[in-house]
Amino acid sequence: MQQSILLKHISTVKDLKSTKEIKRKFMSENNPTYDTRVEVQTSYIIEQSEPDEERYVFSYTITIENHGDIAAKLLSRHWFVTDANGNVQEVEGDGVVGEQPYLKPGDGFRYTSGTILKTPVGSMHGLYHMLADDGEEFDAPIAPFTLSVPNQLH
Repeated sequence: MQQSILLKHISTVKDLKSTKEIKRKFMSENNPTYDTRVEVQTSYIIEQSEPDEERYVFSYTITIENHGDIAAKLLSRHWFVTDANGNVQEVEGDGVVGEQPYLKPGDGFRYTSGTILKTPVGSMHGLYHMLADDGEEFDAPIAPFTLSVPNQLH
């Protein structure tokens, strides 16, 4: 039985043109990659902020891209929002901005949301919980990023 499996792989490999193609074909058939990348851009919203009342409003625009080789749906989010005093607020919920985007390989999704801090500087980080088409659940990390009123950080 093992001999016939080996022969099957050899014949499949013969049809491919390069080592890179062989590796890609083997990996995508046997070990799909779950590679969801997250990019963030932030802005301070001066019009909605009231510094005298310790109210600093920020928006953040998130771009989520599927660089893996299997489609996945964003099920939920889990954020940690930290102000300059070390106060942490956890935010959890289904999807993002009322949606649970489905990302095929190569697809992206962009949305804008916001948060309010009591200090002019803070940070956020977290994760998106994803469900791939093969039934595998995985987390897409959101690296820490800074929220800052302009000219607060040098």
